[in-house]
Amino acid sequence: MEIVRSLAPGIAQRPAVLTMGKFDGLHLGHRQLIGTAVRRARELGFVSAALTWDPHPNLVLRPDSPPQLLTSLEEKIDLIAALGPDLLIVAPFTEATKTTSAAAYMAQICAALPLRELWVGEDFAMGRGRSGDVPSLMTIGRDLGFAVGAVSKVMLGGEPVSSSRVRGLLAAGDVEGAAAMLGRPFGLRGTVVPGDQRGRLIGFPTANLQIRPEHVLPADGVYACRIALDGASLPAVTNVGVRPTFDGLRRTVEAHLLDWGGDLYGRALQVTFLHRLRGEQRFSGVDALVAQIRRDADAARELLGAV
Repeated sequence: MEIVRSLAPGIAQRPAVLTMGKFDGLHLGHRQLIGTAVRRARELGFVSAALTWDPHPNLVLRPDSPPQLLTSLEEKIDLIAALGPDLLIVAPFTEATKTTSAAAYMAQICAALPLRELWVGEDFAMGRGRSGDVPSLMTIGRDLGFAVGAVSKVMLGGEPVSSSRVRGLLAAGDVEGAAAMLGRPFGLRGTVVPGDQRGRLIGFPTANLQIRPEHVLPADGVYACRIALDGASLPAVTNVGVRPTFDGLRRTVEAHLLDWGGDLYGRALQVTFLHRLRGEQRFSGVDALVAQIRRDADAARELLGAV
C-alpha cells in the first residue's frame, strides 16, 4: 500500500475507486466500507484508494471537547493496510479544510486522482456545515465524473456498529463486547518508561506504558492480555488505573508479562485486551495485594491457555 500525505494533483494516474472517512477504530462498518472499495476496484481494474484525515477532524472542529481516539494514526494505517487498498491518502485537516465546501473538496480530490467511484457510509457527510451528504455527493459526482455508492450500516445486537458504541463498551470495561464490534480485540501501543518500581519490589515487575493522552483506555481494572514482542504473543496481566492501594493519582497502564523476564525499557509494545478479570480495588496492605495479583495471574493463565 502506498501512503501519501496530501491531495497534491496527480498522486494517481489510473482511474480510482475511493472511500473516505475518519475510520477511528477500524470497526466492522469501516472494514465493510473499505472492503467494498477494494473489491469494486479489482472488478473494474482500477486503483483502490482510502482517504482519512490527520488530525482527527473533531480535534479541529471541536477543540474544546477533543475526542478520545480508539486508534492512533499509526495503528489506523496498519489496520487499513491489512484490508488491501492500493493507496492511502492521509489528508491534513486544517482550519481551512473545515470551511471548504463539499464541492470544492471533491474537486481537489478529482485533481489528485481520476476518481470514477466514491463509496461512503449511508449517513456520511462532509464539507462546510456537513452539506456533502450522499444525495449532494451524487449531484457533485455528476458534475465531476464519478458515481457514488452508499454502504449500509453493519448491525450488531439490533443497533448499528459505531465508534461511539465501542467507546461506551470500553468505558464499561466490556473489552469482549468491543472486540465483537471491532472485528478484533481492542489494543494499545505504548513505549515502556520507568515507573516507581513497586511491582518489582513485590515480585511482580511491570512494564509501565506511556500512552498518548488522546487514546481511549478501557475502564479501570485488571485484564488478561497478550503482548506482541519480537514476533511472539506473550500472556500478560495488565492493570489500568490509579493504583489506589498506593494512593496513586494518575491513570497508568502497567503490564506484567507472565513467566517472562527481561529489560523492556524503551521498547514499543502492543497490548491486546482479551478479558476483564476485575475492577480496580484498594487493598488493606501489600500482602493482600500480592495475594490478589497471584489469583489474577492464575486466572489469566487459564483464560489465555498459558498454563
